[in-house]
Amino acid sequence: MSRAFVKEPDGDESAGELQDLPLSPHANYVTPAGLAQLEARLAALEAERKALADKSGDLASRPALARLAREIRYFEARIASAILVDLAGQLAGRVAFGAAVRVADEEDRQREFQIVGEDEAEPEQGKVSWVSPLARALQDAEVADIVTWRRPSGDVELEILDVRYPEG
Repeated sequence: MSRAFVKEPDGDESAGELQDLPLSPHANYVTPAGLAQLEARLAALEAERKALADKSGDLASRPALARLAREIRYFEARIASAILVDLAGQLAGRVAFGAAVRVADEEDRQREFQIVGEDEAEPEQGKVSWVSPLARALQDAEVADIVTWRRPSGDVELEILDVRYPEG
């Protein structure tokens, strides 16, 4: 077979490492709960790696170990770059990072969102990343303000009904 058809391993692959997961270019703001989640995820990954390390001679465990090493590097980097935001220090009544914001749309349907770090975001649970279009629309708003949330499916006007900062 011609050498042209044989994939030569490059530096990291030959050591069994996978390419690092991409890191966000944005500042890594985290709530206290978000930092705790990052630390818990890292601890779980390290425990999983330790359990698999006993099987490191087993060829079948090598891909899993490489995946775990990559994820551990990712979470270590996210924790190292974390900027913990003191929610108690945020201005009461004004939307900023960490705020839980209750809004009403044009049809008076109410929803609550919390503005959180990128790793903590879970839109289906109302936790939106601080860099999302919704969080940017809400930024600096106060109770009774009307903001425009620009969405691909059409703009939505939201009235700010309440702004609070959850503990922890």
